[in-house]
Amino acid sequence: MIVTKGLRKSFQSRQGRRTTTVEAVRGLDLTVDQGEIYGLLGPNGAGKTTTMRMLATLIRPDDGEATLAGADLRGEPAEVRRRIGYVSQGGGTTDHASAREELVLQARMYGITKAEAARRAERLLAAFELTEFADRHCRTYSGGQRRRVDLALGIVHRPDLLFLDEPTVGLDPQSRAGVWAEVRRLRAEGMTVVLTTHYLDEADALCDRIGIVDHGRLVTEGTPEQLKREISGDVVGIDLPEDEREPAVGVLAGLSCLRRMEAGEQEELRLYVDDGGAAVPLVLRELAEAGLTPKQIRLHRPSLDDVFLARTGRSLT
Repeated sequence: MIVTKGLRKSFQSRQGRRTTTVEAVRGLDLTVDQGEIYGLLGPNGAGKTTTMRMLATLIRPDDGEATLAGADLRGEPAEVRRRIGYVSQGGGTTDHASAREELVLQARMYGITKAEAARRAERLLAAFELTEFADRHCRTYSGGQRRRVDLALGIVHRPDLLFLDEPTVGLDPQSRAGVWAEVRRLRAEGMTVVLTTHYLDEADALCDRIGIVDHGRLVTEGTPEQLKREISGDVVGIDLPEDEREPAVGVLAGLSCLRRMEAGEQEELRLYVDDGGAAVPLVLRELAEAGLTPKQIRLHRPSLDDVFLARTGRSLT
C-alpha cells in the first residue's frame, strides 16, 4: 500500500540573522502492507508528522520516491488524494456546523452526489455512534465525540489508506478505547491505517507493525513482540539521587549478570540482565556496600520504551 525510497525533507530555520537548514526526514525507506495498522513512533521532532504530511501530499518532498495505493506521490498527487484519508492531530470539525453537515460537505468535495453523500453520512453517524447528536453543533461535543467525527470525515470517501496523526491525544481513557475500537473495525473492513502516537500502550495494542523514527531516519521496525524480543532478559530500573548516579554506574558496571546499562532520563538507571530475580539482590548488595541508597527499584520485561532507548539512547516517554 505504501512504498517509499529515499524520502527527504528539509526546512529553513531562522535564528536572528542566521539561517540554518533542518533535515526533518533523511532518506526514509518505508513499506506498509495492505490491510495492516502501521505505527510510527518517535519523540517530538523525529520526523513522524513531516513524513505523514508528505505522504498525504500536504508538503512536497525535496527528494525521493513514494507510491501510495498504486499512485505516484510526486507525479500523481491528485490521484493520491483521492485514494487516501487524512486525520490531523488538530482535527477538522467546525464549531458552528453539525456532524451531519460536516460529513455531507466532505463527501460533496470528493465529487459524490448529494443523495449519496447523505446516505454515507447517515451510515457513518450510525457506525461511529453519533446519530443521537448528529444535528447539534460540534462545539457541544466532547473531545471523544469530536474525534469520532474526525475519523468519519477521513473515511467518508472510502479511501484505501487512512493516515491518523496522534488520533487519541488529549482524550480520556474511555474515549481512547472508543477510538481504538473504530480503528480496529476499519482494519477489519480491509482499510490500511498508518498512525503516529506518543502512547506506547496504544502502539502495542493497535499496531500490526511499528517503525521507530529518530532524527528523520527509520532506525528499526517490526511487530511489537519482535521489537521487544530484540532485548532479551529482564530490565532492572533503579532511581537514585542525582549525585549518586555516577558512582552507582561504576559500582554496577562489574556485575557478571549485566548485559548492558543505560542512563534514562532524570534519575533512572536501566540494567539489562539475564535473570532479574537473581540480579536484584546482587544490585542491592553492591549499592549498599558502596553506601548508595536507591529511591526505588523496579523489575520488568522489556517494553517498547526499552527498545527505543536501546536503539536511540533516548526514552520515548
